[in-house]
Amino acid sequence: MAATKNDIPYANLNLWWLLALVALAALRLYGLREAALPDYDSVRNWQIVQEVAYGNVHHIFHHGSPGFYLLYAPLAWFTSNYQVFQHVNALLAVAALGMLIRFVGHHLQLSGWQQALLTLFAGTSVLLTFSGRDFTMSSGSLFCFAGLLGAYWGRLQQPSRQTLLQAAAWLMLGLCINYKFILTIPILTVLELWHNDGLLWRRGNLMRVAALVAAPYLVFGAIGVAAGLRWYLWPAFYYKVAFPDAANAAGRSNTLRFDALYYFRYLWNFESPLLGVGVGLLLLKLRKEWPSRRGQLPFLPYLLVWAACLLAGMTLLIKAPRGLLWAYPLFYVLAYAGLRQWLSGGVLAGLIIAAIGFNGYRLQREIYAYTPTRYPQVATWLQAHGGGKVASTVSLGLAPFQPDTVLSVNDERALAALRRWGYRYVLLDSYWRVTGVARFDSLRRLQPVAAWPEPLLTSPLLFLEHSEYTGLGYEETLARQRVAKQDTLQLRLLKL
Repeated sequence: MAATKNDIPYANLNLWWLLALVALAALRLYGLREAALPDYDSVRNWQIVQEVAYGNVHHIFHHGSPGFYLLYAPLAWFTSNYQVFQHVNALLAVAALGMLIRFVGHHLQLSGWQQALLTLFAGTSVLLTFSGRDFTMSSGSLFCFAGLLGAYWGRLQQPSRQTLLQAAAWLMLGLCINYKFILTIPILTVLELWHNDGLLWRRGNLMRVAALVAAPYLVFGAIGVAAGLRWYLWPAFYYKVAFPDAANAAGRSNTLRFDALYYFRYLWNFESPLLGVGVGLLLLKLRKEWPSRRGQLPFLPYLLVWAACLLAGMTLLIKAPRGLLWAYPLFYVLAYAGLRQWLSGGVLAGLIIAAIGFNGYRLQREIYAYTPTRYPQVATWLQAHGGGKVASTVSLGLAPFQPDTVLSVNDERALAALRRWGYRYVLLDSYWRVTGVARFDSLRRLQPVAAWPEPLLTSPLLFLEHSEYTGLGYEETLARQRVAKQDTLQLRLLKL
């Protein structure tokens, strides 16, 4: 029998979906040339990628994500401009969402214009847009998650060693890109137990899966040993994250914090109000269709299990909006599917278009309004006044713009030694407020030689994204942000 269009996944590319991706890319890149790298990790990743590109792998296990540095290392052979890395990473996030929507669109049999609307609806998520403008592992891990979601669905639909190993390959790649990908393993376990077909236990399949997933740890371990590092640095990173041996600079020492309302508050305040309505309507529809016993899951319940497990798991851990990075597109898809069950095509299209417009308003209010950056002006002032080494309070935000050394310090008591080592200036960077590292009281009383505003350092999203570092709850974090916003100058340059 000849294959039909719907028998061939992703074969029917359509112009509407491609145009939606182009529009989404434009939204993600809008104003990005005027933005700095938003956080310490983004700048540190940019630095490490350049080290790895030229053979220095001593920091390749930073954040337990060696694959991320290898992915971008070839780009560093051609440029060190942080904006190139930032833009490429943003486009990777667009590609990740595009792959996920193609997968969903095929199985929900969405037409071209419906896939386009869903792409823009999900793609204008505030958090997905915000995380798509940094230089962290978020974009790469979202791409791997989209691949895993599709590959594991293929394993459930067509059980075979080949489809099982394809899903394991995506899991392996995700673990290389982002250590947090380990959180998908409990969900895969739940799905395996529910499906209950025994494939994993047949003919040595478990050993093949384990060998495939373990292979990068052995390879990178050997690379580390060759570079003089301990072979166990990568797996040890997981232990250190789960059981920190000391409090961080913000005083946070735990990894668990139950807060059932954190993510619901975030979703209500920053994401589309249609999410709750659409998902609620879908649950009403699926209530009678949910499988009563273990076995094959229909497609929408499959997506719902992933979203619900991600939400439930992250509710137990210390939180930041990025904790639900992989769940946001699923929430938007499920909301769209729920509305589609109850509304006619014309009404649904009008409602989604209005929702996209409202998302655009929130993007302007929560993201675009916090540019441009003033770090280049700081660097220009320093160069005009002799340059030299610069200390910065917690942040590395100045580093991409300052050709001389920029050193992050977590305590003002370190400045006396730095003065002896030739450091002439310290930048009192309000990133210390974002991270909750309040050890700069005497610096705050000094008169700066120059000062500038830096809007991003007052962003509610930036504060919330660092609540995982500070260990604070939702309201506590935003209370700190409101205090920080009363300050009109976030970058104060002081002479040592």
